[in-house]
Amino acid sequence: MTQEEQPLVSVVTPVYNGETYISQAINSVLAQDYQNWELIILDNNSDDGTLGIVQEFAKREPRIQVHTNPETLSQMDNWNRSMSLISRDSKYCKVIHADDWLFPGCLSEMVRLAMENPSVALVSAYRLEEESVTLDGLPFPSTCVPGRELLRQRFLGGADYFGSPSSVMYRSDQVLGRKEFFNAANLHADTEICYEILLQNDFGFVHQVLTFTRRHNETTSTYAKRMQTYMPSHLMMLKKYGPEVLDEQELQQVISERLKNYYRFLGYWLLQCRRAENRSYWSEFWAYHKKALDELGFGLNVSRVITSSGFAFYKALLSKLHLA
Repeated sequence: MTQEEQPLVSVVTPVYNGETYISQAINSVLAQDYQNWELIILDNNSDDGTLGIVQEFAKREPRIQVHTNPETLSQMDNWNRSMSLISRDSKYCKVIHADDWLFPGCLSEMVRLAMENPSVALVSAYRLEEESVTLDGLPFPSTCVPGRELLRQRFLGGADYFGSPSSVMYRSDQVLGRKEFFNAANLHADTEICYEILLQNDFGFVHQVLTFTRRHNETTSTYAKRMQTYMPSHLMMLKKYGPEVLDEQELQQVISERLKNYYRFLGYWLLQCRRAENRSYWSEFWAYHKKALDELGFGLNVSRVITSSGFAFYKALLSKLHLA
């Protein structure tokens, strides 16, 4: 693909207090063997040296735009504003978070696949997650999969091919056609938007490692891990999108299995409450999951939590006896 044939790619980096790694992210965009891109950086009112760093890059590279928020937005609101800034002339949109980076062939390989398969609106690839290669599992040489079929496989226990926004590329019409790209009410909106796109479009996959993802330690990720927010979020997405790709029997079976795993987790966590780090947010934890299950229409079944806790204790006891 010659430079004249390259469609514009809007690369988007929302950032808050990212001075440690932001230079590496920007340099990875500058190092792309694909040249027709714009880099849109949205600084979320950082109070470290982030803004100064990105402004220095913008002085030297005209394809870099720096935008700022006058006050700090929530993470999802910041993500949404950054996506709203992409060029109307762009064909594709690639997110790169401030602590991640792209391999040099990322844009060219993802764009090539998307252009060869016009029905594809979401492209992913293998990623290097710290020291491990992840997002694998799609049989080689599969490169284009019907979106609804992939979504169906995912709900039936198939592998995750989406990772984080840094791992995928969106066709820009999917971004520009939505008032808010990410569902701000869902902490796992980056997964939900993939599901939404795949209901009407196909999925593309490049069998190369094209992105690097750092394991996040920021406040939102820490909260999500501590509260295990993915449990109710995935149930919500299953109820919302599952009926589109599963029959009624399959849907009820998968919901039942997800609820069983949810209560196993709650029962296990009940056993861990004696730990000081868990006791510190005991009330917050149970209030969160009670509200989540109520909103899903299931309600929190206390007796089921206790039963699951007993089962977890029994398994732990058997494990100790076996080791002895």
